[in-house]
Amino acid sequence: MVPVRDQPHTAALSSLFTLGLRPFYLLAGGYAAASVALWALQYAGALPGANVYWHAHEMLFGFAFAVISGFLLTAVRAWSGRPTATGVALAGLAGLWVIARVLALYSLPLGAIADMAFAVGVAWAIGRPLVATDNRRNWFFIPLVLAIGLASVLFQAYPRLGVALGLDLVLFIMAVVAGRVIPGFTNNAVPGAGARRIATLERAALGALLVLLALDALELPVLAGAVAAVAAVLHGWRLALWAPLRARGLPILWILHLSYGWVVLHLALRSLAAFGSTSPALATHALTVGAIGGLTLGMMTRTARGHTGRALVAGRAELLAYLMVQAAAVARVLVPLAVPGAHAVGVGVSAALWSAAFLVFTVAYFPILARPRLDRRPD
Repeated sequence: MVPVRDQPHTAALSSLFTLGLRPFYLLAGGYAAASVALWALQYAGALPGANVYWHAHEMLFGFAFAVISGFLLTAVRAWSGRPTATGVALAGLAGLWVIARVLALYSLPLGAIADMAFAVGVAWAIGRPLVATDNRRNWFFIPLVLAIGLASVLFQAYPRLGVALGLDLVLFIMAVVAGRVIPGFTNNAVPGAGARRIATLERAALGALLVLLALDALELPVLAGAVAAVAAVLHGWRLALWAPLRARGLPILWILHLSYGWVVLHLALRSLAAFGSTSPALATHALTVGAIGGLTLGMMTRTARGHTGRALVAGRAELLAYLMVQAAAVARVLVPLAVPGAHAVGVGVSAALWSAAFLVFTVAYFPILARPRLDRRPD
């Protein structure tokens, strides 16, 4: 067997478009690092053009949507036993995502049109195999993907509403996937861990998020705050059943548990914010930096290693990225919560840590994702 490092460069890069997670994880990681660094410099006044709407739009409909797309394009192959987009089709989807990001730099409305086209492409790519195999259990991901594209379009006329609905959609997708994989990952990695799910609790916890989405669509913030309080209890109970303390010795596992804890904190802070007890921005960033940032890094590293024939073990690069993204969440949420006067410093420190975390991921995983599997099996 020829070592991967000795393979011709062109042959290595040909693997980049054999599986959905390969290009989209790299695009998401690079964009997360670069866009937040740019925003931080603008926020600090070192560069002109600070635009909070661009920042919110791109982190949600650019970065997060890329990770979700890469994951679904990969997962649907396993769920259905049918191929999703590969080769030219996958490169086309990736190119459309890149076009949307370039357009958004100059015109968010034009970027949103490209986002909607991208959403349609991803929905088609995952929808065909799901429908062909009558995989009804996962059909709901098709309208969810389209709804994210629609939220990007809605953002252009109603930015606050578009962001709120987009965040709710991403939160729901993360909660569904986390419930499916974290207990199983925990039991597989830690014999006797006893991580479990209760069907009634699962329905109630996920149902509460759908109610929250509906209330946000109707713009009923007080009722949404009350539901968020209930949801925080339900998701905290849910996480406790997953045996998070049993994962403490395995970084590739504890990053998922710890990051899901930020979901619980987000819901609690959101409830407090609805009644004027804290800043809504802190609740939002508990979700975006702590939960989305941590869960995406955890899932990207784990699934990338699994789908390239590598051991499911976090090395130094992964551990560094995990620690930095968690520190970024602490700096952005907990520090300003405890010391309101430290808000500006917290934003700067958080942005630097976030960008560094995703830069480490992108640099470490480019040779992994751009080259064939170590075991030479097809993707």
